[in-house]
Amino acid sequence: MSFVEYGDTIKDGDTAIVFLGHESMFPVKVQHGTVTQTKYGVIRHSADLIGKKYGSKVTCSKGGWVFILHPTPELWTMNLPHRTQILYSTDISIITMMLELKPGSIVCESGTGSGSLSHALIRTVAPTGHLYTVEFHQQRAEKAREEFREHGVEHLVTVTNQDVCKNGFGVSNIADAVFLDIPSPWEAIGHAKAALKAEGGRICSFSPCIEQVQRTCLAMEEYGFTEINTLEILLRVYNVRTISLQIPDLGKAAEDNSSTGFDSSNPSNQGSLCTNLQQGTVQFKSGVPLREMVGHTGYLTFATKS
Repeated sequence: MSFVEYGDTIKDGDTAIVFLGHESMFPVKVQHGTVTQTKYGVIRHSADLIGKKYGSKVTCSKGGWVFILHPTPELWTMNLPHRTQILYSTDISIITMMLELKPGSIVCESGTGSGSLSHALIRTVAPTGHLYTVEFHQQRAEKAREEFREHGVEHLVTVTNQDVCKNGFGVSNIADAVFLDIPSPWEAIGHAKAALKAEGGRICSFSPCIEQVQRTCLAMEEYGFTEINTLEILLRVYNVRTISLQIPDLGKAAEDNSSTGFDSSNPSNQGSLCTNLQQGTVQFKSGVPLREMVGHTGYLTFATKS
């Protein structure tokens, strides 16, 4: 099993996603002789998982059923164990695009954290690229190495436990892109510039506070970066529902059926047409934003090494 290469069959030692619904799923490590409890009953790994195809519908002991999915970076982001605050797919997608990443790219990242962005970066640069990720916290760095090994991507990533603000990324003049998610990114801009290739490399800094953004932009300008710009990605969801509005009086006869949007020749529509005309309203489908939406997560500041 690998997060960058799809496999058809569930094997012993794989990490799989147990899917109960869009709002209910969790990861499980498949092992011989192990069982997993769900609200629909027990899943027996040896009998119910190993040897089955990913995407299979598995019946639990109480008669309910779940789907077993192959892990992807997006599914892992939704289900990973949180060691730190993480980046979600909304921000990850724009980071991948704005850093112009592709298979074969060399990327430097700090800090590793829970590995949400790391898995997405690895999948993007595979099979010939590489991720150099730096984590200040020793236990988090060791846990990240363990996860990358279990997920079959250890050959695409190098995890270093050190302070990037003091010691840098451990590489020079090879990176196509650098990503910073640390409390004081302005202290690492010089090391980021040293890690980037001679010309045209891209950098991104994620910061939750605008004061951090201001100091980072000043540091980028000081070190000669160009095309400095800051984005904030907000997700706004719309519901599609039926809306009733009054028909405006434009001086037309009530018999004019064209303004109603109904086919009056269809007998099934004639009753509702008469009702709408009598009430002076017309119904149509409309997209309406939710009353509440996901708020601020952080600012993304991008720049180019000139």
